[in-house]
Amino acid sequence: MNQLQLFLPCAAGVEELLAEEVHEITGLQGEDLRVLRGGTLVRSSWRDAMRLNLHSRLAQRVLIELSNTEYRNEQDLYEAASNIAWEIWFTPKQSFKIEVTAQHSPLNSLNFAALKVKDAVADRFRFKTGVRPDVNVQWPDVRIYLHLTTERATIYIDTSGDALFKRGWREDKGDAPLKETLAAAMIAASGWDGTTPLYDPCCGSGTIAIEAAQIACNIAPGSLRRFGFEKLLPFQPHVWTAIQDQAHAAEHEPQTQIFGSDVAFRMVDFATRNAERAGVAGVVEFRGGDALQRMPPAESGVMLLNPPYGERIEVAGVAGRREAAQTEDGSGDFFPQLATHWKRNYAGWTAWMLTPDLKLPGKMRLKESRRVPMWNGPIECRLFRFDMVAGSARRGADGK
Repeated sequence: MNQLQLFLPCAAGVEELLAEEVHEITGLQGEDLRVLRGGTLVRSSWRDAMRLNLHSRLAQRVLIELSNTEYRNEQDLYEAASNIAWEIWFTPKQSFKIEVTAQHSPLNSLNFAALKVKDAVADRFRFKTGVRPDVNVQWPDVRIYLHLTTERATIYIDTSGDALFKRGWREDKGDAPLKETLAAAMIAASGWDGTTPLYDPCCGSGTIAIEAAQIACNIAPGSLRRFGFEKLLPFQPHVWTAIQDQAHAAEHEPQTQIFGSDVAFRMVDFATRNAERAGVAGVVEFRGGDALQRMPPAESGVMLLNPPYGERIEVAGVAGRREAAQTEDGSGDFFPQLATHWKRNYAGWTAWMLTPDLKLPGKMRLKESRRVPMWNGPIECRLFRFDMVAGSARRGADGK
């Protein structure tokens, strides 16, 4: 278990950030750490697989590659899966599930491909032990992933269980909540290091602020949850306990304060309860208030926000409610007024804003100093950086 090939999938645009995070967690580099489209390939150990599950904020899962072969048809998939020693990973008393993803696969039915791999796993167990394991599509003990490209089939066993964005603390959430992994990617892309104040003026259920607070305290993102590897045969409870103890011992008091506010007091209550579950209630200060009226919580710092847009603009504040009906996209006058408020009151702050509207800087009459491509699920977004300088006159939407 010391020479495993791990694949850590992540959101598009986050691959380089994930590779940097994996290096910080494991110390791996060079051929042992490769950036691929949609994730990072890691050559490491079972112990590192557990550590990556516990500490990675950016990965969606930690998968162990068990087979990578050429294929032409479903029978090739059956043979590839039959050749894997499943009996060293789990027992026939445990249930399993096959999940399939594909890019330009020539096969007509991915469901049939999944069926063939399922049959191969079950048939191997029956041949080895005389017993076939059950399939459970809702709550499997073991998840097996099949990924198909034009010519190659890769089979993985999952070590994460639930997706890693499910940290275990966000029980209260509003509409269109930001995934914790994307919030962490925004923080990583901004370069915020936990030493300066951070403020989210449209905090919703508190995801960005709570992720930042855990980073400031060095709290492992997976410290409150269980993982799929705990049900696999290589799992040794005493090793896992030692890894958890080491992570807990590395926690420390923050060097700065984190702030969040939202116009909906219901969301502030949600964020407060989530922060308590995440262990950072004393680190994050949540308050109610309109983003267009809230004054800076500190002299300078970093603002990081995924602002409401379209139908969600109505929760943004007075300008949103008043003006939303006047524009086709529902954005109204909120963003220009937000920019004006920032220029008047937030000199010395740096604002990072994630949005699917690539023309938003023009609408705000601000000139971005950076734009980072980032995907929110299937939605292409940009993370814009705006540097607020006292008394500066920014260019208008026409660029003049």
